[in-house]
Amino acid sequence: MTIGWEALGETLELGPQALVSFVGGGGKTTAVFALGRHRAGRTVITTTTKMGVERTGGHPVLIDVDDVELGRALDDHRCVVAWHRLDDRRAVGVSPETCDRWLGLADTVAVEADGSRRMPFKAPLEYEPVIPSASTHVVACVGMGAVGVSIAEGCQRPRQVAAVAACRESDELTPERLARVLLSPAGSRKGVPTSARFSVLVNRVTDTDGEVVDQLRQLLGDVPLVAIADLPDDRLPDVV
Repeated sequence: MTIGWEALGETLELGPQALVSFVGGGGKTTAVFALGRHRAGRTVITTTTKMGVERTGGHPVLIDVDDVELGRALDDHRCVVAWHRLDDRRAVGVSPETCDRWLGLADTVAVEADGSRRMPFKAPLEYEPVIPSASTHVVACVGMGAVGVSIAEGCQRPRQVAAVAACRESDELTPERLARVLLSPAGSRKGVPTSARFSVLVNRVTDTDGEVVDQLRQLLGDVPLVAIADLPDDRLPDVV
């Protein structure tokens, strides 16, 4: 069964206060803005890496804001975007410690905690991802476009993906290999705090992907899998 982006927060079983870090491949930016649009309460959208400066979702943008200024902004606006600074066409994110602290000011802190250069799947290098230690939820994102094609074609960091999956870069990313990377502490579970709830989000799921999604869900065992329908762009929350 697939859901729409509007049901993401409920499906992830977020509590009244949540610090949600999105890692991995495609869907992270859409996910943080989906929470910003549909989550009740005061929400901060941010990154611990970099984002495109055009990705604001129409929300107020705060640069190098202190806690007092952030609190005032959240009094006036249900959702804000907060970055450390601007660097050319990229927004440079805040520190993980800042995200931890902001959880005391907001009901939801939605963090893009990884980069993938718009590729649907990846495995991390030694300095990736950048996950705040107070994260209540960590969500590994996968675009369906990575499944069923070669790792070299469908993944960022294909050498790392192949190494964790114990195969070659030219090999197909099967559900079995994908699950191996998703569950590995050298893959999608790298740096996940022990207290955080770990989930997998598979996005751009079409009607023909049901068998693959069901197979992946079985391979993941106790790890929850959220499947997001492949909605037209004009129905997505803000960005892809």
